[in-house]
Amino acid sequence: MSFFLSRVLSALRDGGDTVLFHHDDTTMTYRAASELLSRLYSGLAEVRGMVAIDAANRPEVVLTQLAAQLRGLEVVLIAASASRPARAATLAATGATLLTDAELDTLAAARPSTPDMLPNSVTAIFPSGGTTGAPKLIRHSGIYDGVAHIFQPDGTKTALVTAPLTHMTGNAAVLGALCCGNTVVLHREFNAEKLLADVERHRVTTLSLTPPRLAAVLDHPHLSTTDVSSVQQLSLGAAPLPPRRLAEALKVFGPVVGQGYGLTEAPMIASISADEVLARPELLGSVGRIVPGMEARIEDGEVLVRGLSMMDGYHGQPPIGDGWLRTGDLGRFDEDGYLYLEDRVDDVIVTGEHGTKVSSTTVEHALLSHPKVKAAAVVPAPGPDGTLLHAVVVADGTTASDLRERVREELGGEHFVPSTVEFRDELPLTPVGKVDKQRLKR
Repeated sequence: MSFFLSRVLSALRDGGDTVLFHHDDTTMTYRAASELLSRLYSGLAEVRGMVAIDAANRPEVVLTQLAAQLRGLEVVLIAASASRPARAATLAATGATLLTDAELDTLAAARPSTPDMLPNSVTAIFPSGGTTGAPKLIRHSGIYDGVAHIFQPDGTKTALVTAPLTHMTGNAAVLGALCCGNTVVLHREFNAEKLLADVERHRVTTLSLTPPRLAAVLDHPHLSTTDVSSVQQLSLGAAPLPPRRLAEALKVFGPVVGQGYGLTEAPMIASISADEVLARPELLGSVGRIVPGMEARIEDGEVLVRGLSMMDGYHGQPPIGDGWLRTGDLGRFDEDGYLYLEDRVDDVIVTGEHGTKVSSTTVEHALLSHPKVKAAAVVPAPGPDGTLLHAVVVADGTTASDLRERVREELGGEHFVPSTVEFRDELPLTPVGKVDKQRLKR
């Protein structure tokens, strides 16, 4: 019997009239969610094999996932960033029955029924973003029992979730809160003004943000008049965090800001607490030490990992077992075992007459050290004699010459200095909150 599903059903049963979801100015109690789950479970009675959920953030997404898992069905969670061809490729590879918002509404109208027994395990498949090619289909099963063990009954906290529920971050945040008997403020998408308003309105205690979204919150004019004192845990991850922004977050939110490192393939790899950073400011650029149960090493500059939080494997391929996973991240360890991420392998830019390899993240952090720069991205651009560095920045009161000089002062070598600098009002983001560099490349 699945420990995860038994914990979920117990939490729904015991929650009663406690609010589980605040969503679109409506509320849903644990009792109402339990009833809706029984309808969704009934509506899936004739479905076999796999279901694929492709829908916007709403309570029905995670409740349909649970209903399908109660049926013993494998669940494919379509990435919000996936292109139309990537969505089609996922369905073709899995043969899953597609469930969009319309199908979720139909399932919710079924007559309620409940399972006689629980399956032994649950499986979810998370396709990769699919923004640049065919998605990888990442299978997870043990991660859910891990959620059930980590998130113990509580009932005192409120989590704000803006990440897509079909993404590992949003999915685990909601299911963890449910196992705790806590409340979730669920947003359809990220909006800094709405986030700040709901932090104060609902006395939010926990939230998770990507670096670009943290920057939007820190730069928002309403921040100075918003009461954020209820926040007890602010988790940051999904992309390298500029040290200046982490320092700002610690000043605004206090010693509740932590940073983590993980992948969809291995959600928990490393972490660092606010206390560690406050005690040792030189750790501002680190994502922390490797968490218990995981191992990591560096090979040819790339971070390789294995351990307890690993995926089962890629759909249609052999299980990964105890094998090492290449993360695609370049990094290094210091003498105390703290990990520093330097770039994605795919984001290293080869430039100049000698084919010098330049980390785009290193140049971005140099640009972000300028007090007038709010956001920055560095991408390759074609030049008359090879590839050049092109910087796209969000900044006021500075010039391209000033920024190029800043990089020169910070990093020294001329090969780090962007050949061109473009100013924009904002950088494009993927639905999960990462800078969309594909849209910036010329």
